Amino acid sequence: MPSLRPLDVRYLGRLNYADALVLQRSLVEDRRAGRVPDLLLLVEHPDVITLGVKGDGGRANITATAETLAALGLDVFEAGRGGDVTYHGPGQVVAYPIIDLKPDRCDVHRYVRDIEEVMIRVCAGYGVSAGRVAGLTGVWVGNNKIGAIGIRISRWITSHGLAFNVSTDLSRFDLIVPCGIAGRGVTSLESETGRKLDQAEVQSRLVSEFASVFARALTGSP
Repeated sequence: MPSLRPLDVRYLGRLNYADALVLQRSLVEDRRAGRVPDLLLLVEHPDVITLGVKGDGGRANITATAETLAALGLDVFEAGRGGDVTYHGPGQVVAYPIIDLKPDRCDVHRYVRDIEEVMIRVCAGYGVSAGRVAGLTGVWVGNNKIGAIGIRISRWITSHGLAFNVSTDLSRFDLIVPCGIAGRGVTSLESETGRKLDQAEVQSRLVSEFASVFARALTGSP
């Protein structure tokens, strides 16, 4: 039986979105050159709104005025990832896989489904029934999204990734049309379980499920 490829997990704590973008770009090149193994970056961002690459990136789906965003201290970044507009902030587990999908996982749709599966399994571990919605990306509890996905793949090296709401201030999503999908809401793991959760524990479970779904051997520590 072949050995599992290593996955180096890097726990970065609170990190500004701009710094995370620079770091990802550097690590993608390091991964391509073989200077680092597959990586999983775990971060929490200060309040920020990010845009995708399609059309205007979702700028039209920012419903708050520039004055409101400025008063709240929310910056808007062009992320260079797929998807539409989304919000990142405290109480979210954000994971950025920098992995080489070659030779056996060169399938964009499979990659997205696998990212969804990671979050679905984390939800199940807390007794929350989450799943997919046909035609949409992400993980849903009923009509409400609990986990968003926005990825970039360059010559089969991945970057960007997922945002999983644990104790997120859901009112922040009122500033946008999340992911450009009208008529649906957002939720969090704490909202669904009705109890206070340890974000570090949720993060740890997500890492374990990621390694299981992607058949990787974990290295690195909090």
